[in-house]
This record gives sequence, C-alpha cells and structure tokens, in this order.
Amino acid sequence: MPFSGESLIVIIIVGLIAGWLAGHIVKAGGFGIVGDIIVGIIGAFVAAWLLPRLGIHLAVGIFGRIVDATLGAVILLLIIRLVKRI
Repeated sequence: MPFSGESLIVIIIVGLIAGWLAGHIVKAGGFGIVGDIIVGIIGAFVAAWLLPRLGIHLAVGIFGRIVDATLGAVILLLIIRLVKRI
C-alpha cells in the first residue's frame, strides 16, 4: 500500500508525538528524546501498515492516529528492550 505525500507528513508528525508519549509510558525503556521520536516515527509507520490489516481501529481522526502510533511505538520499545537484554 503506497503512502501519499500528505499521509507521510501526517505519519511523521504523529510519530513525533507518539515517540514522546511512548518514552513516558515505557519507563527506563526510552532512548532519550531524539531516540524516542525516531522510535515513534517507526512505530507510526508500523501501526499505519499493520493495524488496518488486522482490522483494528481504535479511534478516528488525528486522535486515533496518535493512539495507533503510540501503541506501535510502545510495542517497538518493548521489543527493543527485550532484544537489548539478550
């Protein structure tokens, strides 16, 4: 599924917010503000791709995108934390 230019910009902006939120949700799992923002952007892309395929729609509008991206970023932070322990 290709993303349009506008949707890429929205995903990046939402990812910035989601990364910051995920860093606060996952205590001692963050990578500082810049690292959390990068994880948030990646989490936003993962959520934008994966959640619709699973039929998961948590909320609508920009709030829904932030919730989805935060969920993706939290999951990504937890996976990174598990991999770092190994």
